[in-house]
Amino acid sequence: MSDKKVAIITGATGAIGKAIARNIAKDHNYHMHLVARNEEKAQVAKDEIIRTTNNPKVDYHIIDLSDRNDIYQLAGSWNQQLHVLVNNAATAPRSRQETRAGIELQFATNVLGYFWMIKAFEEKLILSAPSRVINVASYWAGGLEINDMEFRNRHYNNDSAYRQSKQANRMLTVAFAERLGKHNVRVVTCHPGDVNSKLSNDLGFGGHETPDEGAKTPTWLSTQPFNQLKTGRYYEHMRIADCHFSHDKNSIYQLYELCETYS
Repeated sequence: MSDKKVAIITGATGAIGKAIARNIAKDHNYHMHLVARNEEKAQVAKDEIIRTTNNPKVDYHIIDLSDRNDIYQLAGSWNQQLHVLVNNAATAPRSRQETRAGIELQFATNVLGYFWMIKAFEEKLILSAPSRVINVASYWAGGLEINDMEFRNRHYNNDSAYRQSKQANRMLTVAFAERLGKHNVRVVTCHPGDVNSKLSNDLGFGGHETPDEGAKTPTWLSTQPFNQLKTGRYYEHMRIADCHFSHDKNSIYQLYELCETYS
């Protein structure tokens, strides 16, 4: 059996995403697939990762992660295995924006983008098992309003929308862990690190950690021996941390069912 593993990293041109991809690629047994929106940035990231790791097995795919059709087209054309899916892409526009499909942009990208990626690649993950999904979330989470995920009734605030989306990531991790566990696919979530990035700047923050420091936990989860991963759990600083959002199963299932209505 081949030791070669196939990994997808979304948001791979951002500070943390590129660092995750670069650190995984240091192991030449990984074939890295960078998912991004901007081709020029994707080419720069690809070249940098190849140059710094000497791993030539790096490709990129240009899709809009707020667009379900883009995601499913990528999955439909996928003709290889998938062992590691890192959902990392996120946005935090300061004003309320909508996608072409009329969905509020943070919810579409930060929540539905994760949801659609897992659903679209579910069969590949199962066929490639043992495989794993790492949902990059945050400790900066909370305030989820199940009846107003798109801020149609509330005043839009990008910080509130971001915190809600990260709570949703942590909750949906539990739902997918239960759904995929019997297929030998483990699903975990984590807080990365506090990195100075476009995202943190849009939220009004800076960041005191380097991209490599910020990528440490998601990289570790991506490369740890499979049996050491505790599926459905939330991690900080390479350790399991309690996630009180994971205890409300009724709300988790309600959120999962809501996301299904966008499929």
